[in-house]
Amino acid sequence: MKEIIFGNGYLASRLKEELKYETVTRSQVDTTDLSKVRRFLDLTKPSVVINAIGLTGGPGAKGIDYCELHKEETIASNITSAINIASECSLRGIYFVHFGSGCIYNGYEKAWTEIDPPNFYGLQFYAKTKIDAERLLNLLPNPGLILRIRMPIDNRSHPRNLVNKLLNYSRVIDAQNSMTTVPHMIKVINYLVDERVKGIVNFTNPGTTSAAEIMGLYNKIVMPHSFGIMSLKELDSETIGKRSNCRLDTTKLENILPPAIKIPEIHNAVEECLARYK
Repeated sequence: MKEIIFGNGYLASRLKEELKYETVTRSQVDTTDLSKVRRFLDLTKPSVVINAIGLTGGPGAKGIDYCELHKEETIASNITSAINIASECSLRGIYFVHFGSGCIYNGYEKAWTEIDPPNFYGLQFYAKTKIDAERLLNLLPNPGLILRIRMPIDNRSHPRNLVNKLLNYSRVIDAQNSMTTVPHMIKVINYLVDERVKGIVNFTNPGTTSAAEIMGLYNKIVMPHSFGIMSLKELDSETIGKRSNCRLDTTKLENILPPAIKIPEIHNAVEECLARYK
């Protein structure tokens, strides 16, 4: 059996380290070129393919505001590459896993489930590409597994770790959100792949927390760090694209997993991550 990961970014590197999968970089295969994807899959014949390619930011802009300013690059990464890889895996019967996003909803009128239509289309370009990619992937005869991740938190320092991002700001918001703790979810991915689970899954911890609560725990567990609170209205005035704030329903994921695999509630999970982070 050969398992590969397309991408060499933050999540791809973490999966490679923990699951021992082989990563495939852009220099090896240009995934925006369908013919090159075909040749690569025919040559390597993998049994499992994980797509961890995704543009979420870059130099010269705050986070995903980079996507607002580089739309062609964002489409190529978040839509074209995903569809090229997924369609060729579908044709070959290769089990396919795609890292989608849970930042495709906004509002607290409910905990959003996997069957709820996204309501955050057009307010942010990154979310727009993730919604379009998810819709297209679901049209494939063999669509595989789509994992909706939100605001990944890790137990180690990394520029893509939400903890590191928050430390760069003097003020943070106190809005409740579903989030994903990476160390716990890597173990879950291993199970989902082994069981060949398919469909869309909200891939977050049970419960919600906020940036302010995380920084409060950082002060308590890691070291003192001063920060202020800003309103969502103030945040919107400082960013190009609006930010998603919502709660995802994790019932489906919890029902898929066996009793031996428990996903910790988000506050407990963050505390565990920060203790190791320290």
